[in-house]
Amino acid sequence: MVGTAYHCAGADVLDGIHHAVSKSETVKQNSPDNTAKQLRGRNNAMTDLSTTYMGVKLANPIIVGACGLTSKAASIKALEDAGAGAIVTKSLFEEQVQVERFKFDEDLEKYNYRNAEMVEIFPNTTYEGPKEHLMWVREAKKSVKIPVFASLNAVNRDTWIEYAKLLEETGVDGLEVNLFSPPGDLQTRSDLIEKSQIELVTELKRTVSIPISVKLSSSYTNVLNLITLMDYTGVDAFVLFNKMFTPDIDLQKNALSSPISFSSETDIRMPLRYAALLEGAVRADICCSTGIMDGEQVLKMILAGATTVQVVSALYRHGVSHISTMLGSIEKWMEANSHATLADFRGKLSKQNVAELWAYTRTQYVKIMMNPDEIINNAPVI
Repeated sequence: MVGTAYHCAGADVLDGIHHAVSKSETVKQNSPDNTAKQLRGRNNAMTDLSTTYMGVKLANPIIVGACGLTSKAASIKALEDAGAGAIVTKSLFEEQVQVERFKFDEDLEKYNYRNAEMVEIFPNTTYEGPKEHLMWVREAKKSVKIPVFASLNAVNRDTWIEYAKLLEETGVDGLEVNLFSPPGDLQTRSDLIEKSQIELVTELKRTVSIPISVKLSSSYTNVLNLITLMDYTGVDAFVLFNKMFTPDIDLQKNALSSPISFSSETDIRMPLRYAALLEGAVRADICCSTGIMDGEQVLKMILAGATTVQVVSALYRHGVSHISTMLGSIEKWMEANSHATLADFRGKLSKQNVAELWAYTRTQYVKIMMNPDEIINNAPVI
C-alpha cells in the first residue's frame, strides 16, 4: 500500500460545507458580471501578476484548491470570473469509487432472494467506476479558459497508474497527486512508506506526459529530505501542505465526532517556513496551501519563495469574489514597493537571501532562551 488517504481528508472535506452554510455565505458571487467589471477596472499596466507553474502560464498566482467549489460548473465559472489563476478539480478518490461500487452491487442484488427469476429479467448492469468523474473533469476543462488541474488520491499502485492515465485523457493541464499515509499501523516503518511513495511518483512521471505536482503532509520524519528525493524524479511542483481532517470526541454523546474546521491565518507559518527553506534548493515549483486568507498572506508566501498559492477556506468564509479583493491587495502592495512583476520579489526573504538565518532553523529557540525579554517584547502577537 502506497499510502492510505481518508475520503474526507484535506480541502475536499469542505465540500460538505455546502450543506452546512447558506449559498449566500459559501458562494458570494456578487454577480459574475459585476466581478468582471471590477477586474477590468482594476487592471494596471504597472503590475504584472502572471507566473508560470509546472510550465503552465497563469494570469496570477492564486489557485483554487480541490474542494466543493471546484466540483460544480456554476461555481467554477464564478471562480474564473472572480479572477482565479487556475483551479484544481475536486479529487478523484479510489476509496469513494470502491464504496460506490459496493453499494451499487448491494442495491442490484438486494431482492434476488425473493425470486430466482428476478436475477435474469433485468439487463446485465455494471458499475462504471470513475467514468462519471472523468466526464465531469472533461466538461470542467472545456467550460473555462483558465488552467485546470486534476487531483488524484488513490490507495493501490495499479489504481494510481490507471486513474492518472484516465485523467490525462480528459485534457487537463496537469495532475495533482495527493499523498498521505496516516500513522495508524504500529508495524509499518516510515522509511518504507517514503520509499514506496518515491517509487510511485517515479512511475507516474514515466506514465503520463502532463505536469505532476505532489501534495504532501508535513507529518514526515524529514519532509525536506523526502521533497529533495522526489525532486530528483522530475516532479514539477510540490504543494505544501495538506490540511488533514482529524476526529474529535463529543463528551455529551460519549462518541467520536467529525467536526469541520476551516484553516486559520496562523496555519500559514508551516508552509511559509518550508517554502523559505526549499527556495533555490529544489528544481520544482513550490505552491503553498493552508491558512491563506488574504492578499497580504499571498505576498508573504511569494517573498518566502513560493511560485503559487492555493486557497479554499478563505472563499468559504468570504465568498468567491474575495479572489478579486486579494488580487487588488497584491497589486496595491506591488505598486507601493515599485515591483512590476512577481519575479522582482519572489524568494527575497527565503533562507538563502536573509541575514537572520535563525528565523528558519532550530537556533531560534537558542536565541529565545538567551534573550527572552527582547524576543517577547518585540515579537508580534497573533
